[in-house]
Amino acid sequence: MIVFINISLYLYIFVIGCVIGSFLNVVIYRVPKEISFAKGRSFCPHCQAQIKGIHNVPVFSYLWLRGKCAYCGEKISSRYPLVELFTGVMAVFIFWMYGLSFQSAVVFITGAILICITLIDFDTMTIPNGLVIALMAPALLCFFFFPEVGILSRVIGIFVVSLPMLILTLFIGDAFGGGDIKLMAVAGFMLGWGNTVLATFIGLVLGGIVAVFLLARKTEARHMAFGPYLCIGIMTSLLFGDIIIRWYLDLFGL
Repeated sequence: MIVFINISLYLYIFVIGCVIGSFLNVVIYRVPKEISFAKGRSFCPHCQAQIKGIHNVPVFSYLWLRGKCAYCGEKISSRYPLVELFTGVMAVFIFWMYGLSFQSAVVFITGAILICITLIDFDTMTIPNGLVIALMAPALLCFFFFPEVGILSRVIGIFVVSLPMLILTLFIGDAFGGGDIKLMAVAGFMLGWGNTVLATFIGLVLGGIVAVFLLARKTEARHMAFGPYLCIGIMTSLLFGDIIIRWYLDLFGL
């Protein structure tokens, strides 16, 4: 009986995560186009027809319609169901880590915002100020619900990465985008200085690997989006930062 209840609870969390993922798709599509994501029903990006509720069920509708619009027949990007699935899996994983708690809510909200930042930056090479401002909310909540990170560490975290990034950008044009700098300032308060450095290191490594791959394919890598890799680093540090840092220190007997 307990096993059935647990499975049902995790399934419920997954479904809720997928539904929120569907909303994130709306944000990702509309914010760069300066369309309100709080008003108006979802519509097909090709024919602009409003999508009926039965055609807007996360993941299921995409499979049922075979990845095509029910009205114009145009292909729908597979990214939509993938975002929904990923958000659902993320919700389950966070619930598994933190249980039904305020910590779960804060970490999930952070992850949801970072998903939006990641995909918008991939699409437009920009990080909207509105999403950085939205990230301030869970960053402030982290101060209350993750008290193990002290206020001094958080204040230092605001500047430990963002300030060097700003200085580099002033001396080397386009070294980092303004969105990247603001993102790391907010993340610095959220994570504290140690995990902020770790998040940046992860972002640099991942971004560097992708840049080498693009250069090997003779693809322009100079203006690649860096925000997505920082977002991966931020989420990784939020979830596992202390474990990774402890492992690293133990590796060298520190």
